[in-house]
Amino acid sequence: MGSKKWGKDGRDDDGVDNNGADNNGADNNGADNSSENEPLAEDGASTDAETADDLIQAEDADVEVSESGASLADETTADASTLDADIDHILSEAGQREIEEYRDRAARAEAELANFRTRVERDRAANREAVIAEVIRALLPAIDDLDRAAAHGDLEGSPLELVLQKLRLAFERFGLKAVGVVGEPFDPAFHQAIVQLPSAEATSQTVADVIEGGYALGDRLVRPAKVAVSVPQS
Repeated sequence: MGSKKWGKDGRDDDGVDNNGADNNGADNNGADNSSENEPLAEDGASTDAETADDLIQAEDADVEVSESGASLADETTADASTLDADIDHILSEAGQREIEEYRDRAARAEAELANFRTRVERDRAANREAVIAEVIRALLPAIDDLDRAAAHGDLEGSPLELVLQKLRLAFERFGLKAVGVVGEPFDPAFHQAIVQLPSAEATSQTVADVIEGGYALGDRLVRPAKVAVSVPQS
């Protein structure tokens, strides 16, 4: 083979660059160096990162994502605990209000029951007085006859005098009282004026005489007294 002459630019006479390329034009000086400088991950595997700094940043990002996920889980758990506490508080308040409502209803029911008992007792007493008044009213004509006979002295020493006393005691035990007494002021609620007697001595209307006695049972008038009324002279 003949000798080749080399130019100053490193090319031979055929124009081929022999500094780092073979005859096929491949650069053999930097090919192996690129694979030696490629950064690797912690487990030794190849990575797409161009530099070691890029690899470190990627790994830090993974750590931040992991920490962010754990923080989000903690926040979710805390929110759930807070929600459970709020629900328990709301249920507790609702239960307390319901208890107070039931207590109020019970107090009202007890008051209504007490009022009902009072009304029943009052009505029972009124009905009792009404029945007694009717019985006494039916017996009054017989009492009037006995009173007139006693006024004339016809019952003195007779068994009827004892009967009249027992009847009067029985009526008084039920609360019966006589109305219409001579000299008391005239009261149209208890007296029935049969006649008016003008008198120079009278300064107001007063009972001058009781023609027929009246009776009252408590506040209930059984029969008004029939009286003669003394009135001032006009």
